Parts: sequence; C-alpha cells; structure tokens
Amino acid sequence: MRGLGERVIRALRHAAPALLAYAAVRTLGLLVLTEWAHRTHRSVRHLLMRSWDCDWYLRIADHGYTHTLGTQFDANNLAFFPLYPALVRAADTLLPWLPRGAAGLGITLVCSFLAAWGIFAVGDRLYGRRAGVVLACLWGSLPVALVQWMGYTESLFTALTAWSLYAVLTGRWLWAGSLAALAGVTRPTGVALAAAVSVTALLTLRGKATRFPPRPLLGALLAPLGWLAYVGWVGLRLGRWDGYFAVQKLWRNEWDGGVETLRRMRDLFMTERPPLFLAMVTATLLGAVVLYVLSVGDRQPLPLLVFSGLLLLIVLGSSGVYFPRARFLLPGFPLLLPLAVALARARTRVTATVLTAAAFGSSVFGGHMLLGWHGPP
Repeated sequence: MRGLGERVIRALRHAAPALLAYAAVRTLGLLVLTEWAHRTHRSVRHLLMRSWDCDWYLRIADHGYTHTLGTQFDANNLAFFPLYPALVRAADTLLPWLPRGAAGLGITLVCSFLAAWGIFAVGDRLYGRRAGVVLACLWGSLPVALVQWMGYTESLFTALTAWSLYAVLTGRWLWAGSLAALAGVTRPTGVALAAAVSVTALLTLRGKATRFPPRPLLGALLAPLGWLAYVGWVGLRLGRWDGYFAVQKLWRNEWDGGVETLRRMRDLFMTERPPLFLAMVTATLLGAVVLYVLSVGDRQPLPLLVFSGLLLLIVLGSSGVYFPRARFLLPGFPLLLPLAVALARARTRVTATVLTAAAFGSSVFGGHMLLGWHGPP
C-alpha cells in the first residue's frame, strides 16, 4: 500500500500543472456565472445542482425508475443511465445531512478533476507533459465546459473514458475493460468506448492462434457488459426486447445517419436567424469533424480514433434534439489533441494568449448558456 501511495503522489505532482490550470479555468467560469446570476437575480446553486437534467438524476436517486413505457414524449426516465444517480444515492446514505443536489455536485466536481488528470495522462504519454497540460486546459475551456461543474454525467463519463483509454495505451486490459463497463452504465455513448477497448484488445490477439493472452481477451469481454446490462435490464423491466430503444423513440432519438442533423443545420443558416447558442453548437459539430480528420492524419492510436469516430457517428447521426449535441461531445477529448500538440510546440507567449482567450471565451459563453439561452444546455 505504501508503494501504491507513493506512486499516486508522484503522479499527482507530475499532473499538478494540468490540474491547477484546469482549476483556474473552471473557477473563472464559475465566478463569471456567479456575477451574471447575481445581476439577473438567479440562483447559482439551483442552476448547478437542480436544473434540467440535474433534476432528472436527483428524482431517479429519490424514487427510482418507472416500470412502464407510457406514451408521453420526453418523460420516461429510463433514458437516463443509472451509475450517476446510484452514486448520488450512495452519497446520501453515507452523508444524510448533505442535500442531494450538493452531493451530486460534489461527485461531479471530484470527477471533473479525475477527468482532467486522465486527459493529461493520455496527452502526456503520447506527446509529452506540455501537451498534456494544454490538452487538459483546452478541455476545461470548451464553450460548454461549465457543464463539467453541474449535476450532469459528462465529468463522470469523461473520467471513466480518459482512464480507460489510458489503460489501453499502457496495456492494462482489465482496468480498461472494467472502466469501459462502468462508462456503459453512465451514458448511452458508453458503447463507443466499449467498442474502442474491445476492438483494440482483440486486435492484439492477431497472429496468436494457439495461445491467447487472457488479459486482453478478458478486457474485450468486460468492456461492453455495462451498456448491454442496462439495455437488457430496461427490456426486462418493460417486457419487450427493444424496451430501451422504444424509450429513446419517446425522446425522439433514433439513428438516421445524420439526415436530421444536416436538415437542422440547413434550416438554421438558410431559413432562420440562429441564436448564439445554436450557432455555437453548429460550429462545434463542424469543428469536431475537422479535428477528427486531422486526428486521422496525425495517426492517433487506434483506440482514440475508434472512440472519437463512433462518438461523432452517434452524436451527428442521431435524429434527437439538436441543442445538447455540443455537450454530448465533451467526452471526445482526443479530438483536441491536434490543437494541443500545435499549441505545445508554439512559443510560450502564443500558447498562453490562446489558452487565456479560450478560458475567457468559455466563461462568457458558459454564462450565456445558463442565463441567456432559454433552455437546457
């Protein structure tokens, strides 16, 4: 145990610049939001702890899941995966004096730093410490990064994703599969991480027809179990094999190959005057595609390309609601690697200027997202 503790302390010291930079960026965003909310007589606590999806998760933690499919649109809570509300419920059991909204936000805050640490670890391993620091800072400076400090699941999912991908890069297959399985009960896009882990693990077995190494095989088998378990459980609960997909239809969410996404983009810029928030969402989606092409050109490791590619396919190919798609891409931090590497190689003054501008831009847009945009992020 002492040796493990010493390794953790060394790793934390190595990651300290990234974690401090991330903390500074997100603290700036919180300060801007607090001032903006004060001027508009809104409660920051309510916005961060109990608004929109936060409330859905807290109600699941309080009352559990529904037993029926129903017919009402946007109302069935089985669309929300169970790990985060289970953690909130566990925190409530351990700390009964703590309000559940605060417990959920506390979990999110811890997970956001675990995510930033994992993101740094991936960038550091592939391109060096400076690139890792920049990558973590960029992730905290995305336009919708304020969600990372709300009672949402993006920080938890990103933490599991980052450390699972790091485990793949370092050959720790059981960790990779286990973390991917947990990600599979956190968000629907956990299937993208499961595929990245399983495909990479199985490819390591090529040419070993007589004797398979057990760890990659076990990692490949573990990775999809979380996602499959929840989808299967929903089917059993509703008494139909396609129960989960029926729930998604009630949320108007089906995979159409991107037809609805393209139609919405066309309408926004050809027949409508898009609000700032929707313009940013569109720019994020288009930018993500460009960054993925650059990532392929940079020959990123296969697990990162598989995860990012499938995440993009799921988010862009969905017919669901358009406005939260920038948030859905938050866990796709490997897409930021081309920018992080370029900034890490630039002069210090250039890097500092770009990251500072990104941090201020994220802070202002975060305030607009929660207070200027009349809807959930």
